[in-house]
Amino acid sequence: MANTIQARKRARQAETRRQHNMALRSRMRTYLKKVQAAVSAGNKEAAQEAFKAAQPVVDGMVNKGLIHKNKAARHKSRMNASIKAL
Repeated sequence: MANTIQARKRARQAETRRQHNMALRSRMRTYLKKVQAAVSAGNKEAAQEAFKAAQPVVDGMVNKGLIHKNKAARHKSRMNASIKAL
């Protein structure tokens, strides 16, 4: 347990940030799942709309430092490839 006032404050801040980051990461995963669900259903138009909605969310995670830019590029590339394969 943190002993100093400063360490207690840092622990509080870390917990707040952890919860915020978890919420953002969960939102990103939800958008990715929506694209995957549309692809699985074979609905190309819905998949394209979901992809358009997911793209800025994934890019936002990079700007916030939650995921690496290469991971974002990999996600977008795989989603786009699965949509084109329909």
